[in-house]
Amino acid sequence: MVAVAFIGAGSTVFARGLVCDLLAFDDLRDELDLRLHDIDERRLATSETVALRLVQARGAAARVRATTDLDAALEGADYVVTMFQVGGYEPATVIDFDLPEGYGLQQTIADTVGIGGIMRGLRTVPALVEVAEAMKRRCPAAVLLNYANPMAINMWGLAEFCEVEAYGLCHSVPQTAAHLASDLGIVVEELDYVVAGINHMAFFLRLEHRGRDLYPELKRLYPDPADAPRRGEWGLPDTVRYEMLRRVGYFVTESSEHFAEYTPYFLKNHRPDLAERFQVPVREYIRRCKLQIAGWDELRGRLEDPSSSVEVPGSDEFAPRIIHSLETGTERTVYVNVRNDGLIENLPSECIVEVPATVSSEGLSPTAVGRLPAHLAALIRTNIAPQELTVEALKSGSRECVYHAAMLDPRTASELDLDQIWSLVDDLIEAHGDMIPEPLRRF
Repeated sequence: MVAVAFIGAGSTVFARGLVCDLLAFDDLRDELDLRLHDIDERRLATSETVALRLVQARGAAARVRATTDLDAALEGADYVVTMFQVGGYEPATVIDFDLPEGYGLQQTIADTVGIGGIMRGLRTVPALVEVAEAMKRRCPAAVLLNYANPMAINMWGLAEFCEVEAYGLCHSVPQTAAHLASDLGIVVEELDYVVAGINHMAFFLRLEHRGRDLYPELKRLYPDPADAPRRGEWGLPDTVRYEMLRRVGYFVTESSEHFAEYTPYFLKNHRPDLAERFQVPVREYIRRCKLQIAGWDELRGRLEDPSSSVEVPGSDEFAPRIIHSLETGTERTVYVNVRNDGLIENLPSECIVEVPATVSSEGLSPTAVGRLPAHLAALIRTNIAPQELTVEALKSGSRECVYHAAMLDPRTASELDLDQIWSLVDDLIEAHGDMIPEPLRRF
């Protein structure tokens, strides 16, 4: 059997998509041993019900087991998929939004960089390391596939604290490719592209169709970025990314509402006209969470109802494809977040980069992409500095490093003075309590 442990499987909708994708492989579905783990027993039970129904619907011989015992979930696993959120929506995410807003610092998603991303990293890296240490005891040869954010901080911290074979995964590259194909009226499978950078700030370095450079056409599509199309289930306008395309010449992978908070250009407390002009929705993640929480009981009822369909469309997630390739030898190109070590020549060697990789039965091999255009590398480095200092805070136990991470974050520095930044960090650490490692709670 191919044992796959899902850590954070109480994220029922996400787990459902991954399980469904794995079961779609005819040469794999009868060999699957699916272990579902979460600390929330109620959500875990729903995920188990859904997984069992998916297996039954496929007529597969896959096994499904659910447990709140981490060691039991990991015992003998071949693959470990992490997708948890430490602290949940309440209290952690609400704190990450509400306290900074009291200082005049607004955010949209707050899970990658910015003050929200820094705090989420301080909460999440220790939990990810705990999983990795348990893997060394229970399944030392397993491959860790991480979806938990903040991706770069988490993978950097993991590399510093525990040696396991680990890859960070995100759907932003294939989803953006699909968006661009739609905008250009091209079948996405016919796009030829290379993307590189860091997670949520990677750029399409090459974008072609049958040997034809698509960038000239893309740049002509929306001369006024305000006319950019709306995207995804939330229907938000892609204004910021088209503005950045006009300014830097390359299209970035992360959504407009998310990318707006990685730079100082689109959200300013004293310039409300910018958020209006570029249609940036502040507190967007809070809005989404409230809608999902309000609809959870109804959703759970549908998922657990034996008369309702549990089939879902195939996702763009890389984990099922990586597992299938490693098990069957099917060669694919995927995108992974790994330690740089020269993959991108003009970014720091120790940072975490997002690059293409070839995967087959021989393993997973990230591709060296050379040098990024100088201005893209410089823009990316503004986000790498807070990532590095957040990891250093966890290594050293020094709150000074947290101050410095916040001080160097582009969005935070664009709004707050140094006294405010120091005070905000203190307030956030106090509010998070024991979700933050004990050394950082000391003055």
